[in-house]
Amino acid sequence: MLLAQISDLHLDGSDRATRRATRVMEYLRALPRPVDALLVTGDIADHATEAEYEEAARILTAPFPVLTCPGNHDARPAYRKAFLGEPPAATPVNRVHRIAGAALLMCDSTIPGRDEGRLAPETLAWIDTTLGALPDGVPALIAFHQPPVELHHPLPDAGRLEEPERLAALLDAHPRVVAVLTGHAHTAAASTFAGRPLIVGPAVTWTLRMPWEGDRPADRDQPPGLAFHVLGEDRRLTTHFRVVL
Repeated sequence: MLLAQISDLHLDGSDRATRRATRVMEYLRALPRPVDALLVTGDIADHATEAEYEEAARILTAPFPVLTCPGNHDARPAYRKAFLGEPPAATPVNRVHRIAGAALLMCDSTIPGRDEGRLAPETLAWIDTTLGALPDGVPALIAFHQPPVELHHPLPDAGRLEEPERLAALLDAHPRVVAVLTGHAHTAAASTFAGRPLIVGPAVTWTLRMPWEGDRPADRDQPPGLAFHVLGEDRRLTTHFRVVL
C-alpha cells in the first residue's frame, strides 16, 4: 500500500496558500504510479470559514481517495458542511476507510477553541470498537492531528495530545495497529509511540525551524512538504519525505 500524507494547508484565501496547496496536488496527480490514498492530517483551513473549506474541496479533488481529519484551526460544523457535505454538527469527526487491504482510522483529536489535542472518550471508544470489528489479519493505521510525544520545540510541545496514555493503553490491546500518523508540528519528524512508529507529516504552508537552527521559528520560504508511506506485506512501514518545488 502506498499512501501520501500532507498536513497543515492553512488555506486562508491568500494566493500564497492556494499556490502551495495546488502545487502539491498537481505533483501527486502527476505521479506515474498513483498513490492508493492521500491522508490530510488537519488544519485544512486557517480560519475555519465555509469559503476556505469550499476552496479546499476544489484543490483536494483527485483520482485517488482523499482522507481527512480536522486540526485545531478547523471547526467541525463548517468542516462537515462545506467540505464533507454533511449536516453541520459539532460532534467529533471520526472515519474508517478500507484501502488496499488495510484500515485507515482518521480521528478527531481537536478541542474546540484550543491548540492542544485530546481524543474524547467517544473517540477512544470508537477506535476500540472499530479496531475490534476488523477481520483477522487486517493491519491498521491511526491518524490524527496533534502528536502524542514531545518533539523538542516549545511551539508544538505546548499543543500536543493530552492524556496520550489512554491511547497507548488502547493500542496495547490492538496489535494490528502498525503506526500512528499526525501533523500539527509543521516539521517532518519520526519517533515512536506505544511501541509503534510515529510519523509527523510536514506542513504545506510553512516549516518549523528547530531551536538549534536559530531564533526564527517559521521558515516561510521552505517548499511545501509531503510524506510517502509504504506498508509492506510484512507490515513494516517505510516513509520517504519530499519537498515540492
